[in-house]
Amino acid sequence: MTIQTRLVEYACDGVVLEAFCAWDDALTGTRPGIAIAHTWAGRGDFEEGKAIALAELGYVGFALDMYGKGVSGSNPEENNALMTPLVSDRELLQARMLAALASLRDQAEVNAGNVAAIGYCFGGLCALDLARTGSDVNAVISFHGLFMPPGNTADNHISAKVLCLHGYADPMAPPEAMTALGAELTAAGADWQIHAYGNTLHAFTNPEAADPEMGTVYNAAADRRSWQSLQNFLAELF
Repeated sequence: MTIQTRLVEYACDGVVLEAFCAWDDALTGTRPGIAIAHTWAGRGDFEEGKAIALAELGYVGFALDMYGKGVSGSNPEENNALMTPLVSDRELLQARMLAALASLRDQAEVNAGNVAAIGYCFGGLCALDLARTGSDVNAVISFHGLFMPPGNTADNHISAKVLCLHGYADPMAPPEAMTALGAELTAAGADWQIHAYGNTLHAFTNPEAADPEMGTVYNAAADRRSWQSLQNFLAELF
């Protein structure tokens, strides 16, 4: 196994974006590609680490970019300033996800018919919105994502399989939001699952999350269980 990486430029509405792509060059032929949507801070070491971990499992990991090449935040205020315009303009958010998916499919190592998208926090919302557009992506997976519907996809059919890995005590997506998401996905005809981890807050996969007042706390058990659920889901899918 030799994991290779490269940066991939692509564009959406005139904005240059840059993804981080990882694959195992010991494998021959094409393989499924997994896009990874980042947290509110922008693409960084966390997402690139997930891309490498997925490459080690035999996929092509593609840590996408929602903000623009070289753009990221370094504190909650900067992160919020970067995320808010996209949360407020879900058509733009969806367009950037679709552009990332197209770029993933263009990679030489990727089987363009076998692609999925995962996302963390804000990225979980991005992954869910990709499915909500009616995209032909095979599946989307949300890790402690935000659930609020975009308002422009209510009549769409969701063909992607959906897996949400969720902290039941997440203050940013309380139980009533989780129930509403289930109803939304059912109405859209989706094949969906929600795994809720008890006594688990937001950002439970991030070892650096340690702010109970904000509701962001790492949970090693939920992190391990959710990663195993992802692996099971992808193995069934592909």
